[in-house]
Amino acid sequence: MKPLILLLAGIGLAAAAGTVAAQTDSGPASASPASYDQQFQAARTLANSGQREAAIQAYSDLLVRSPGNTDVLLGRGQVYARMDRWPEAEADLRAVTAALPAYADAWSALGDMYMWSDRPRQAIEAFDRWALLRPTDPAPLVARGRAYTALGEYEPARVDFEAARALGADAGQIDGYLQSFIPRVNNPAAAVPAGYLWSATAGASWAAFGNSNEDFSDDILSIRRYFEHGSLALESVDVRDFGTSDHAWALDGYLDLWSRAYVNLRYQQAAPNEKLYPARSYYGELFQGVGRGWELSGSYNYLDFSSSNVDIYGIGIGRYVGNYYIRLRHLYIPGDGGNSNSDRLLVRYYYTGDGDNYVEVGVGAGRSNSNTFSDPGAGDDTNSTAVGVAFVHYPTPRWGFRIGADYGHESNSLSTGDVFGNLYLRW
Repeated sequence: MKPLILLLAGIGLAAAAGTVAAQTDSGPASASPASYDQQFQAARTLANSGQREAAIQAYSDLLVRSPGNTDVLLGRGQVYARMDRWPEAEADLRAVTAALPAYADAWSALGDMYMWSDRPRQAIEAFDRWALLRPTDPAPLVARGRAYTALGEYEPARVDFEAARALGADAGQIDGYLQSFIPRVNNPAAAVPAGYLWSATAGASWAAFGNSNEDFSDDILSIRRYFEHGSLALESVDVRDFGTSDHAWALDGYLDLWSRAYVNLRYQQAAPNEKLYPARSYYGELFQGVGRGWELSGSYNYLDFSSSNVDIYGIGIGRYVGNYYIRLRHLYIPGDGGNSNSDRLLVRYYYTGDGDNYVEVGVGAGRSNSNTFSDPGAGDDTNSTAVGVAFVHYPTPRWGFRIGADYGHESNSLSTGDVFGNLYLRW
């Protein structure tokens, strides 16, 4: 027995000696390669720390080791999406949903990618699948509601948000999303929150001319009825200028068209024996939302005066950035002996985050030839500048007010100052 024990001990000592010799001759033994889990965690760390190119490489190396791995494809697809590399992101995320149709996180990531790339309709389809897989989770309903909102489809968005609230979503967050339904349009008075069918406006303005003791004033009374896809108002307007007065009535309507598009149409008719207003005028402006928060517009205004007609063409581009709305508009008036061009920049800040309360500043500049209007043959150019401010506030959802002032100056030394105010009521 004892010889056997001695033999085994000898073998162990020899092995140990061989290991020591090996370490002595060639240095420490090489470390074992990182495990899959270690590599995957390293890739996620790179992605979460903003090292996106390195994360893409790490995920791609993992796919060599584990081809078609859905977790790796999901991770790489999300990084591609954050880099705005939409085709690669879509390919990876679609591969995951095809391989694992019940993988809820993949549908969530795919829907986010479509939203970030301004494809809300496809995002809704992805969020549909996410919601089916997570029927008690409010998150997919909130995400789908935001996609509907991006399309301007407010009723299905409202249904999703209220359903998410019932499942426990944060009430303040849901109220904020519902408030976003209040349209922020070029004329906010044309859109009211849900629950109101009527609104009324009473307004007046007064202007003084720098080189004259005369003044200019006008006032408006309006009542508007709201429908599912638009509104229609009946207006009465009066003007007084240099001892002369005039009256007109108008119909002013807004109509929703296709996705993210609406139109403003207006017809105005002066009272008999018109003096200051055109005998009749027609106005139309089409607004179309494009891309992420951009809005394009085109307008035409026809003024029928007793002695001449005036055509006014306009184009505009607007941008919604958070609680700001910025719009640049150009007007062109052709004339027999010259043309008129003007530009106006408007910056509006919705200081409470809804469509009711805002402050705005506008600046403008223009150049015209007197032939354009009532002085044919004069041939003199007139340059003009203008600046204006306005403040709109609703102390309650039912009533609000607007106050403001404008100042303008022309190169012929004529200057004007204008103050105005409106009261709004809705029910």
